[in-house]
Amino acid sequence: MNNNIELYIQALDSANCGIIITDNTQPDNPIVYCNRAFETITGYSHDEIIGHNCRFLQGQDRSQPERSYIKKCISEGRDCKIEIRNYKKNGNLFWNELYVSPVKNSEGVVTHFIGVQNDITERKKAEHELREEKSSVERKIQERTKELVDSEAFLSSIVQTVRESLLVLDADYKVLSANTHFLNSFKVTTEDTVGKVLFELGNHQWDIETLRELLMKILPTNNPVIDYEVEHDFPHIGKKVMLLNAYRIEFEGQYKDRILIAIEDITEKKELDRRKDDFLSIASHELKTPLTTIKGLVQLLQRMIPKDSPERFNETLDKVSVYVDRLNVLISDLLDTSKIQSGNIELHVDPFEIDKTIRDTVENLSVSAPNHKISLSGSTNAVILGDELQISQVINNLISNAIKYSPGSDKVDVYINRVGSFVKVSVTDYGMGISSQDKAKIFDRFFRARDIQKKFPGLGIGLYISHEIIANHNGTLWVESEVGEGSTFSFTLPIMKNH
Repeated sequence: MNNNIELYIQALDSANCGIIITDNTQPDNPIVYCNRAFETITGYSHDEIIGHNCRFLQGQDRSQPERSYIKKCISEGRDCKIEIRNYKKNGNLFWNELYVSPVKNSEGVVTHFIGVQNDITERKKAEHELREEKSSVERKIQERTKELVDSEAFLSSIVQTVRESLLVLDADYKVLSANTHFLNSFKVTTEDTVGKVLFELGNHQWDIETLRELLMKILPTNNPVIDYEVEHDFPHIGKKVMLLNAYRIEFEGQYKDRILIAIEDITEKKELDRRKDDFLSIASHELKTPLTTIKGLVQLLQRMIPKDSPERFNETLDKVSVYVDRLNVLISDLLDTSKIQSGNIELHVDPFEIDKTIRDTVENLSVSAPNHKISLSGSTNAVILGDELQISQVINNLISNAIKYSPGSDKVDVYINRVGSFVKVSVTDYGMGISSQDKAKIFDRFFRARDIQKKFPGLGIGLYISHEIIANHNGTLWVESEVGEGSTFSFTLPIMKNH
């Protein structure tokens, strides 16, 4: 039987079309299997796909009527076929021809759905171009000719005016133009640069192995190079840390194939970040020692309270203890942030039962937040190989945030389940929600949304720490949210094999 299953999986993985299987018995119908073609078509890895609902491929493009149609078919448990706009991991649009079929058990209940997708972008493009040709061939030629001229002029103006080093190369990596910022930053002249192959400039100072690999291997696939960090020691100007963005631009006619390279010098920024991290690390360590002493003295005073002491004295001492604890948590978070940035965060890896860890964390938080109902449902019976204390820290942070940012609600839902070879944990609140702009930065260090800054105190490092902890455990952490409708933070962790 196992041999047959392995054979079926091999057959699915060898298929050219993308295939997924979702579990209809679980909330939100999560993906529990995807074949290799699905990863190739979407650009996402297996670990980034498992646990998500299929709608994540539509990104912010949520007004498509096809979404309502497929939702209706799934709710009615019937087949459907649609053509829908999807988006790859790098943001590129592709048209998806999707077939969805239900899988029923012996009792006729739909337990799973099988989705088969094909990338029909080229067909859609051909259909669109055919319609354009039929409407007016002459108009099309005139518009494209004007577009070529305008695009070249526009590109030239951008290259010269942007306050960032920009290069335009042809398909053979020969420099067609370099803006003034590039010439000034790297101490070169136009005569030394324009018309020369990039890798042969100066004394071959731009013949950087990582840069050559980016331009020759990645760009030809039409994938842009985004925020790639390169460190190089240049003659005359010394060591530079640069952030490279490269795009392949396809025109027609004489301007066919251009490569645009934007180079941002982040040497000073990296040095400032290093100094800031050093300061945070030193300050946190220095504060930790006296704070521990203060905590001990407060505890000593609490044990020495005279029997006839006034109630206000006792209440004040208790408040001091609470605020010392808050300060201790804050300093611990700063220390964690410093360790993550320096790569010194330690993982104490041992097998542990994830269900028990989550249950214990929820129980502890329920005691400390009696005005909120934290509902836990689902189970996995799974064993995780990892740092139990750090995973508990993540769960604690997500639930605490759910309580903190839901001032008008007293309910938080925690759900755990298996998705393929992973455990998925979701924390749902019914609070203020997160805007699409803020979702893109929500896991950045020290990021806090503007409206949250005004209402709630904090440094904006809890989600950053949680994201890094889950990443260090080979899992993923993400958020789904709409403004005014609450948020669901979910993460996956690989299940320990042989358990």
